[in-house]
Amino acid sequence: MDKLLIATTNPGKLTEIIGILDGVQIELVTLNDCNGITEPEETGTTFAENARLKARYYSKATSLVSVADDSGLEIDQLDHAPGVHSARWYGTDYSTKFRKIQELFRERGVSRSRARFVCCVAVADGDAIIFEAAGTVEGEIASEPRGSNGFGYDPIFYYPPSGCTLAELDSTRKASVSHRGKAFRALREYLMTTG
Repeated sequence: MDKLLIATTNPGKLTEIIGILDGVQIELVTLNDCNGITEPEETGTTFAENARLKARYYSKATSLVSVADDSGLEIDQLDHAPGVHSARWYGTDYSTKFRKIQELFRERGVSRSRARFVCCVAVADGDAIIFEAAGTVEGEIASEPRGSNGFGYDPIFYYPPSGCTLAELDSTRKASVSHRGKAFRALREYLMTTG
């Protein structure tokens, strides 16, 4: 493989992924280089299913080997919600999502909860899935958002070993511990050994 399409429309994810894959001997292509491709509907019931669905869709649409990920936040006290619906759960405004989490906590009579970020990665060549990896990071929900270095739910995800939220970590430190960092480092190792 001489080119790999990073199939995400999320600018925060794209920046992280390109940083993690830095140094691979393969040309990295983004959806910005591919005109007029609409996003597929994410109908999977798991992160892995959605990652495979997106990787296959974009590979067939572009005739390029494509990598896609699906990731999200699972909160124990909310029965693992928002889970695979993380991006669309209660809209797209994260301050609204943060308030909703605290509202649901109050309704359930809890103030804290264990939580985890999950990331599943799939690489497709047409219909064939040629690589998969997953990563998780365990933490808890912070009582209020803190930090500005991350995106999505990062400001409310407290990571105990660092004593701060993921949004308070610099990008290098975050990539070294995050769910996406773990999954895409596995991809990087695969590309370095097979490329």
